[in-house]
Amino acid sequence: MARVPRQHVEDTRVCDYRTLSVFGEKTVDHDVNIINTAHLSRHVVSLRRNLFSQTPAMRMIQQTLHLQGNADPQISLLLCKQWTLYAVTPLYKFSYGQLKEYSRQLSRFIATESQRRPVEMEYELQFKVTFSSFSALKITEQEPDAVLIQITKRPQVAAKNAEEKVVWMGWFACTGGNDLFEIVDEEFTFLPLFLVNGAKALTVLVETWLQQTFDCCLSPLHITPISLSWMAAMWTGCPMDNPTVPTELTFSTLGTAYPLDISYSIHPEDAKALWDSIHSTPGEVRQEEVELFMACLYNHFHRHFKIYLSATILVKVSTSVGSAHSVGKIKIFHAQHLISSMAFLTELAVLKM
Repeated sequence: MARVPRQHVEDTRVCDYRTLSVFGEKTVDHDVNIINTAHLSRHVVSLRRNLFSQTPAMRMIQQTLHLQGNADPQISLLLCKQWTLYAVTPLYKFSYGQLKEYSRQLSRFIATESQRRPVEMEYELQFKVTFSSFSALKITEQEPDAVLIQITKRPQVAAKNAEEKVVWMGWFACTGGNDLFEIVDEEFTFLPLFLVNGAKALTVLVETWLQQTFDCCLSPLHITPISLSWMAAMWTGCPMDNPTVPTELTFSTLGTAYPLDISYSIHPEDAKALWDSIHSTPGEVRQEEVELFMACLYNHFHRHFKIYLSATILVKVSTSVGSAHSVGKIKIFHAQHLISSMAFLTELAVLKM
């Protein structure tokens, strides 16, 4: 069980009143302020160092303040939606010049399958598929463009001018991927990250068509507690004009007779103050900084509630930048932090393969 010695964190301002509320199976820490200033040792960290051994020692953070969701309709489509993550093997003989043909092929495939599965697919609806590409998420010119797939529907009995409704979206990305792999066969296109928002039945059909057409394999991309710790630290350090959403970490006691969820909520300014006292180099985040950030939070929680969070499993992170769940769910709220988040997820997808 990991602990940070008390002498390594000097808490200069702590609320006098703390409560730990239990609602059903959820425990909530109310009104927790961490610190205004802190004296932190960078030489002693005891937060499960062995669990960090398979992760990079340092990650660069891409600054993309120029990326605005209201200026790019495709970017705005990606924000504030919950996406399910998949890792994808290289696509065989994929061509950006054939996107219209792919749209027709997948439309026909869905139409055929929907007639075979009337209960699942609501065959009275007409589905239309549109493939498109966009380069806004590229870090370098050598990276392949992102590919967006949209599925819209229109009831057969609707008027001719009835507006189509988007019922499913998926997009491939390879943000920052050129630093992680090297393709030796030009017949393959590497878009390792696939994000999905929509009905499960449509997801199954699209996955089947992709695997048959491009000889690829899609597998769910779960986010480990260590990766969630990195996301918590990196998102906490992201510059925000007026952060109002608290930094919330959800822990679970999975595998116990009576599972319990613990929600640890920290004021965004307090979380940022803690991170700023640890973080040293702008534009990069180091492993030891992530470890120390989490260790300080764990130590603070134990000091007030006598609960060792290191004995639980981190399953969800939520901040002003975005939220992520261990089952492979993610939501990004701000366009300027989209590229850095996608680069991190691309890395996780590559590591899964």
